[in-house]
Amino acid sequence: MSDDNVPLDGNAAAGRLLDVFAVDMTDATVMCEGCGRERALATLALYGGAVGLVLRCPGCDTVNLRLSNTGRSIHLDLRGASRISIRVTP
Repeated sequence: MSDDNVPLDGNAAAGRLLDVFAVDMTDATVMCEGCGRERALATLALYGGAVGLVLRCPGCDTVNLRLSNTGRSIHLDLRGASRISIRVTP
């Protein structure tokens, strides 16, 4: 196996991931896994409180995003979104 085919660990993705999550996500477009509608994250219905939140599709009520903060870690679950698109500004 050549060095070109040796995978790196997840630490090598840190810079790219910072690019993604260092933006205003409310402008991101979410495609709902339930109904296939595509809309801005800001238009999803928010439920939750201090510890966590749930964002649901206003069309079919599918949960698109779950986020919780335990104080020690942040958990992000995107199972209800088939795609999230984030605009890049040069």
